[in-house]
Amino acid sequence: MTEFTGVKQPEFDTMAGKHTEAAGRLEELARALYGELQRAGLDTSPAARLRQLAGRITAQADDLRRRQRLVHELQRQKVTFGRSTPAGSFLEMPDGLEAARGLLDGTLAARAALSAADGDATAPARLKSYASRVGDAEFVKAFLATLGAGGVTRLPGSLAVGLRDARSHGDSDRVTRLSKSGQDTLRMLAAALAMGTDPRSRAYMGDAFLKDLVKEGRAEHKAGDTTYTGYQAQALIWRAHDGRTPFSKEFMEVVGRDVIVYEHDRRKDAWAASQQPIFSAIGAQVPLLDLAGSLGLGTLLRPGPQIGGPGAGPRSSMVEDLFHAAKSGREASHALLAHTPAGWKESVLDYLLTTRWGASRYLDDYQPISDMLVTATTGRDDTSRKLAAEMTKILADGVRGALGRDDTGNLKMTDRDTFDRYASLRYPLGRAIAANIDELSRLLLNHATFDKVTPQDMSYALALAASDDAAFEAVVKAQTEHMRAALGTVPPVGLSVSNAERLGFKASDVKEFDFNEDGRIDKSDTKQFLTDRIVAEARPFSHIVEIRRQVLIAQGLNDKKADEALKTMVGDAIGLLPVPGARRVGELATGAFGDLISSGYDKLAGAAYDQIAEQVAQRMAEHGKGLDETYRTLADNRLAVERLAEQMLATAMLDKGLFDRRDMQNRMFTTGTPPTIKPFAEMNPQEYSDFLNWARSKGGTNDQLDRFKQTFHDTADVDSYLGLEVPSTSKGGT
Repeated sequence: MTEFTGVKQPEFDTMAGKHTEAAGRLEELARALYGELQRAGLDTSPAARLRQLAGRITAQADDLRRRQRLVHELQRQKVTFGRSTPAGSFLEMPDGLEAARGLLDGTLAARAALSAADGDATAPARLKSYASRVGDAEFVKAFLATLGAGGVTRLPGSLAVGLRDARSHGDSDRVTRLSKSGQDTLRMLAAALAMGTDPRSRAYMGDAFLKDLVKEGRAEHKAGDTTYTGYQAQALIWRAHDGRTPFSKEFMEVVGRDVIVYEHDRRKDAWAASQQPIFSAIGAQVPLLDLAGSLGLGTLLRPGPQIGGPGAGPRSSMVEDLFHAAKSGREASHALLAHTPAGWKESVLDYLLTTRWGASRYLDDYQPISDMLVTATTGRDDTSRKLAAEMTKILADGVRGALGRDDTGNLKMTDRDTFDRYASLRYPLGRAIAANIDELSRLLLNHATFDKVTPQDMSYALALAASDDAAFEAVVKAQTEHMRAALGTVPPVGLSVSNAERLGFKASDVKEFDFNEDGRIDKSDTKQFLTDRIVAEARPFSHIVEIRRQVLIAQGLNDKKADEALKTMVGDAIGLLPVPGARRVGELATGAFGDLISSGYDKLAGAAYDQIAEQVAQRMAEHGKGLDETYRTLADNRLAVERLAEQMLATAMLDKGLFDRRDMQNRMFTTGTPPTIKPFAEMNPQEYSDFLNWARSKGGTNDQLDRFKQTFHDTADVDSYLGLEVPSTSKGGT
């Protein structure tokens, strides 16, 4: 808590005045002494020291005058009051100037907010003048302390009711004005509330304030003739949150979890009834709407562009608004989703994707839950991983019955409505799979499980995710990085016990990699491990691409073309870059990567595959020229992946020292004497193509590519897990 110091105002005013007077007299004395000493030809340093003392006293006097003005203003505004003690009457005064200013401004801002809640039309403008102070902890604490949980709840209710009144009277100018001022006010409240409910912030209002928010949220409130629940009003604040100051896990543990249970308890009977045959014509699973939704205000109180015009757009619910707040931080989203309320048999995540999913569909307001799920499932921590696995399992079970086999042995939609029921979750599912792409390899190669997810579960989940272009792109990019990383683990030519540590390996690795036991890794050793890695990586690539092809067939879409995302990856030569943090071993690799791997590229080492994928794509796109022209003629996704594999394999062989300078005479991609490889950033498409051709013909990538293709074209895993029997003539086809 902020420490307060008491001052006696008359004595404080006297002290400030005398300090100012003393500073002036010292300055005059210093000037006089300097003149006397100079005229006498004596050392003037005593005068200089006296002037320094005068400067310090002047600075102290300035500080006291600032404090004096604040004391007067605090007293005038009745922000702080006198306290009688045996030693006399004292006026409470924060120790620091910033704390005092925060106390003053925060209190005045809260008073303006309370006036706005009481219908004062001029108050929002006064409140807005303090918007820049929301980042200051002392301001926020005074602001929320004066407002209280009740004021925090009443204000958005008053804003919504006032706006509804303006609309009902057809006053468009007033609607525009109230909409803008309401958005500004809610945005300010959201930032203050996020800071004030975070125990790690100096503005933290304490545990009791969180409990008061729950109490006010469950209570009924009234503005004019409109009655609403507190959570309906608080929800408008959550939806106005800009994410810059994330809501804390403690907020979600206390308030967020209660909101989920509150809606469930209030709506469970109606939701159960909506599923009964007698109500099948209605069948809507209606959630508890926020106050803007209840009053038909659309997005008028929601900061941001008004898509479709002011007030247009879908209705929103309290819970969807909560999702919007939860997406601002991973800890917040985890606190909400990775929890099973008392008496429940399902986690909140399971409940949201099954029992409550109809309510999200009713609103057609999917962005909040989609964003929250991406935040919650794409981290590298155990909770993110568990939530990703749980979501994968739930959605796999959800679409399993919607897919079957047609007469030709390809995938078929047996229940399109059920499949489309989860369509809006395809992107967050794809992102979750991409963030855990290493689990796909474990499932296929080791027949392992991803928590409760089996290889078959993952296959059905991929069928849902791969039906969305953006989700498919995320998964393919992540698998590309997984393959790049796998090739990076291959031992370089020349590795030995003496240089293992310098090259990023352990001495014990040498014995494992040295097949011919001569104490040194030679080309045959490196090539063998390279072959093993690319064959292993071909299986998950095959799984992803074949499932994409099958789901396109099931949807009646064109499966015989290359996706734009893959064409872009090929054209930008995504496969060209080495794994971040890898040591350059091959002599010819020196300088070849140049600026492409400078500027922090190696700092990506250890990052998640999906995160590296985004950085690599951005880096190559910024390079600004399509290095691999084959993207123009790619007929399908299989050819695109094969070209990516060729790019990555050529880079790996270059990086591991498998190429020989003697075979580089008279090639377009070389420079200098003796010839060396041009920096890739300086190559044109013809030169890069010449490099890949040379790598195949002279460098020996043909054999490895053949092995990759053999495994890549084998779709037996997909056939087995999805229950397909693809005729042999079309297996591996395009």
